[in-house]
Amino acid sequence: MVNIPEYYAGKTVLITGATGFMGKVHVELYFCLIRVKDTFPYTQEVSKHLFERLQEEHPGFAEKIVAVSSDLTQPELDLSKEDQSILADNVNVVFHCAATIRFNEPLKDAMQLNVLATQKMVALARKMKHLEVFLHVSTAYANCDRELIEETVYPPPVDYRRLIDSLDWMDDELVSALTPKLIGKRPNTYTYTKAMAEYLVQQEAGDLKVAIVRPSIVGASWKEPFPGWIDNFNGPSGIFIAAGKGILRTMRASNDAVADLVPVDVVINATLAAAWYSGSQTLNRSKNIMVYNCTTGGINPFHWGEVEYCINMTFKTNPLEQAFRRPNVNLRSNPFTNQCWTAVSHTLPALLCDGCLRLTGRQPRMMKTITRLHKAMMVLEYFTSHSWVWNNDNVAMLIGQMSPEDKKMFNFDVRQLHWAEYMESYCMGTKKYVLNEELSGLPAARKHLNK
Repeated sequence: MVNIPEYYAGKTVLITGATGFMGKVHVELYFCLIRVKDTFPYTQEVSKHLFERLQEEHPGFAEKIVAVSSDLTQPELDLSKEDQSILADNVNVVFHCAATIRFNEPLKDAMQLNVLATQKMVALARKMKHLEVFLHVSTAYANCDRELIEETVYPPPVDYRRLIDSLDWMDDELVSALTPKLIGKRPNTYTYTKAMAEYLVQQEAGDLKVAIVRPSIVGASWKEPFPGWIDNFNGPSGIFIAAGKGILRTMRASNDAVADLVPVDVVINATLAAAWYSGSQTLNRSKNIMVYNCTTGGINPFHWGEVEYCINMTFKTNPLEQAFRRPNVNLRSNPFTNQCWTAVSHTLPALLCDGCLRLTGRQPRMMKTITRLHKAMMVLEYFTSHSWVWNNDNVAMLIGQMSPEDKKMFNFDVRQLHWAEYMESYCMGTKKYVLNEELSGLPAARKHLNK
């Protein structure tokens, strides 16, 4: 079997969601499918830092990237006939990364973005004459209503075809009323529709070779393109920043629950390897869809209590600029205790701060910030208060199939991940790449914190 670089040499690769966090890390490959509103010189606009090293090592790499005008919510993906023909004639590998990551999206919208868009992508893939593999990026929490999650596609409680038909005639009020009943034990529409999308891929892929990769909580990079790279406030990143600023002081979470963080480059390396394995295997390959639980908890566990310690230590040593208070976040598993501390350490200081701002003729802002923070924390509470067991047999098998050179170049063996170092890089990455704070400003930030 050829190694991974040899497999991708000369291949045309289509990536959806290329302007998303994971998609950006994928775009060292050739074709990108992005929404029509996002059409621009891709490498110039997507990230200030991401392509710097690649530009130095391969100055002509941008010539291999083609942005295709598209909208996954529209019929036929809003692709022109010419683009459809180009894709059908040229694409060898599809990475379907596009999805809404808003956990509490209205069910109609979540179905449109996570299920119907996937259906259209599968239909497009089936027209591709030289397609070798269709890789669908899901989430490890698609089946979070189960305690043990195997590397298999589970049938959803409702047939997706019937649900799509029903949502067509239902008004928004009726859908909203039915949503809790439909999603059942799952915490939100995101996990529900991602599970639905997996089953749709299984049912409609036909003769396509398909692989599904399920990452858990995707965080900053471990090594590539450089340690700690992150470009958004989503998920834990915004929480880390709020803690570093001294705004977040209390949060509902179990200290003993596994924090199943997985670095973004681990996920991308796993997807590249999974597509290589399915695409290059012609004999002795399982006819079932290969599913990979790309998680860390069962292999190299790290707990939310340890996350709390790392955040406090990193931001006390390397503070963020203009911090509101000294970093000192505390996790509390009791919801009543957490509510009391929220009132004392969040709401009351925010009201006092806004009162001072009003007295000095300035615009109040802290209560607005605290309200936004509380909404983000409520979304994450379910995941910081529970633990799951994921089977990782297929991931272990995939690592075993790789050559020693591929294991180094496309490393996703999280047994090698040192959590304290990673968390320090992650926190510093939020400072440098999200907040655009230079390390030269650390002395002033330390002075401000010690006032």
